[in-house]
Amino acid sequence: MTVFDLLEKNKRIQELEKQTKRKNFWQDAETAKKIMQELETLRNESREANELEAEITNLWEMAQIAGDDDELKEEILKKLPEIKNKVEKIEIRKLFQGKYDRRNAILFIHSGTGGTDAQDWAEMLLRMYLRYAERKKWKAKIVSSTRGQEAGIKSATIEIDGISAYGHLKAEAGVHRLVRLSPFNSNNLRQTSFALVEILPEIDKIENVEINPADLRIDTFRAGGAGGQHVNKTSSAVRITHIPTGLSSSSQSERSQLQNREQAMKILKAKLNQKNLKEQEDKEKKLKGKHAEVQWGSQIRSYILHPYKLVKDHRTKFESKNPNEVLEGKIEDFIEAYLKNVND
Repeated sequence: MTVFDLLEKNKRIQELEKQTKRKNFWQDAETAKKIMQELETLRNESREANELEAEITNLWEMAQIAGDDDELKEEILKKLPEIKNKVEKIEIRKLFQGKYDRRNAILFIHSGTGGTDAQDWAEMLLRMYLRYAERKKWKAKIVSSTRGQEAGIKSATIEIDGISAYGHLKAEAGVHRLVRLSPFNSNNLRQTSFALVEILPEIDKIENVEINPADLRIDTFRAGGAGGQHVNKTSSAVRITHIPTGLSSSSQSERSQLQNREQAMKILKAKLNQKNLKEQEDKEKKLKGKHAEVQWGSQIRSYILHPYKLVKDHRTKFESKNPNEVLEGKIEDFIEAYLKNVND
């Protein structure tokens, strides 16, 4: 079945297995970890495709001999929805053809207009994505966050380690709008709040760009929030600023300053890579005579809790009438609708 690209997958598996047998394979632990992750992913996908192909063949053979056997026909009909779901799951993976789609993701949340309500909304989104990662059995870690004065968060950075995490979560980039009765307003008035979500892929090296250590300013500070007494008593948190561009990143999730420095550097690389790609894209548009629009972000989705309940994606028109379920991390249908839409 060509839809599964089994030949290409098996070829890549063989290439990776050869790499794992080299004597110096584990000398670079970070690279070795990524290779093992890709190898495990491909092996699982290849196994699933083979198993599904066998199920479809078996079902076809059952249909050939069913005849007037109503019991056998009923058994076939019961199996069809399960097979359909498995096929759709594999077809969704086919949509991850982008350069970074199979990478881990770094997710940023920024509260927008709406004061305390917006900061509370940003924290609700943070919880939604942590729940989504949990549903996907991915590893998610809050790298840094800035608390709001009264409630919620002003911003947060999450590292999400999982199969095609970036390929899935790139669907979430943009402005998210919440409409509800404000819990922070004494008159309980309806409030509209906004939050910006940004998604970057985790990268190893920035193409065509070398980071000069002399261009980096590294500051340390005491971490706030969760982490225990150690976190609050020592300057373990790290902020790295790339002076030529003004881009910065920070990490306060680890106990040691060295670990936080490595984490912050990983995020800074992702930001610099994104900036480099954006500049290349703008240059190509200029050469082609196209005007590149400059905008903070587009409103991609609305979450309405009052006067009715609805979550609507404005790009795909996909809707859910159960916002509570969505805010608990059940966003797979929204992501799949987006992926299918952009690949049509």
